[in-house]
Amino acid sequence: MTTPRPIAELSADEARRIALRAQGFLGAPDRRSGVRGILRHLGAIQLDTISVLARSHELVPYARLGAVGRKTVEEAYWRDTHAFEYWSHAACILPIEEWPHFAFRRRAYRNRPHWSHDLPDGAYDQVVKQLRSEGPLTATELGGAKKTNDWWDWSGSKVAVERALMYGEVVCVERRGWKRVYDLAERAVPPELLHDELDDTECLRRLVGLAGRSLGVGTRADIADYHRLKGEQVDAVIADSGLVPVQVEGWGKPAWADPAALQTPPRGRHRTTLLSPFDSLIWERSRTERIFGFTHRLEAYVPKQKRVYGYFAMPVLAGGRLVGRVDPAREGRTLVAKQVTLDGPKAVPAVAQALAEAATWVDCTDVRVEQVDSPDLREPLARELTRVLG
Repeated sequence: MTTPRPIAELSADEARRIALRAQGFLGAPDRRSGVRGILRHLGAIQLDTISVLARSHELVPYARLGAVGRKTVEEAYWRDTHAFEYWSHAACILPIEEWPHFAFRRRAYRNRPHWSHDLPDGAYDQVVKQLRSEGPLTATELGGAKKTNDWWDWSGSKVAVERALMYGEVVCVERRGWKRVYDLAERAVPPELLHDELDDTECLRRLVGLAGRSLGVGTRADIADYHRLKGEQVDAVIADSGLVPVQVEGWGKPAWADPAALQTPPRGRHRTTLLSPFDSLIWERSRTERIFGFTHRLEAYVPKQKRVYGYFAMPVLAGGRLVGRVDPAREGRTLVAKQVTLDGPKAVPAVAQALAEAATWVDCTDVRVEQVDSPDLREPLARELTRVLG
């Protein structure tokens, strides 16, 4: 692909601020549109099984809006079929209006020759029949999620309903105790959206444009990673996606930007907050390093003795920079900072503020710091926490 001439040159700082604004961390948050507005703005919010302070899909709106109620978050996603769950960057909550634009992925799953689990004869039709007469239902209610206690040993009904989910005949309409609740797409998706009429090119054009707007500015790899597209899929449609070519200082690779993001300089209040390791601001490791000079890696699946920053280390965002990490836990009504990493003394007030706000959100009345990477900053952090907690 021949890269067109850039229409603008951005400094590294301008690109960072554009990215922060696009992700909802710079400027006043749109509280009137709330969690639903965050979902539309980001285009995808990742789900994950890990819950420390809260699950990641709760942490994402919290990071942008502050102490929004956790029940409010769930209702915003699932009430009135506002969203659906599907494979985007990973397993994600997606705005329901984007259902038609994932037709390309549903078609790919339908044409897929190999699967991890065998589909027993008759199981697919039985699941669809049961959902039609009894749904919405969990996999357990459909006949059982697993044959044994092994996580991978799915029952026939679980294999069937997950296959139907991939095909688009079934939709996850909510999570109940972290279990998917399934229903037929014909009931759950609004009739005007329930179609696969868009061809692959139109779907990809839309998703590339959405990714560019959600990122503000990004390289080909950044844009592809947002909805886990292939590089050649991005190349095929980016010229018609509405994004414009730009050059960013120090990036060393061509980039594209949302033209609306270039019209006004990013200004406003910066959020100070803990970030989920699955937050879309820091999804792509090389992008995070390029923009923030910050190496981020989830260590939950790293053997304990090899962890550097902790099981669920949450980056701390303050002043538009990533200034440290906190590996949290809860003991009763105490938020425990098991391990804190600080980017120097200037980070102390921000980390204390982020910890205090998070504690209030999850109904903790105290914060205990166990380990600080710089021992000389332990006492200043404790004093600042005492002050902000009152």
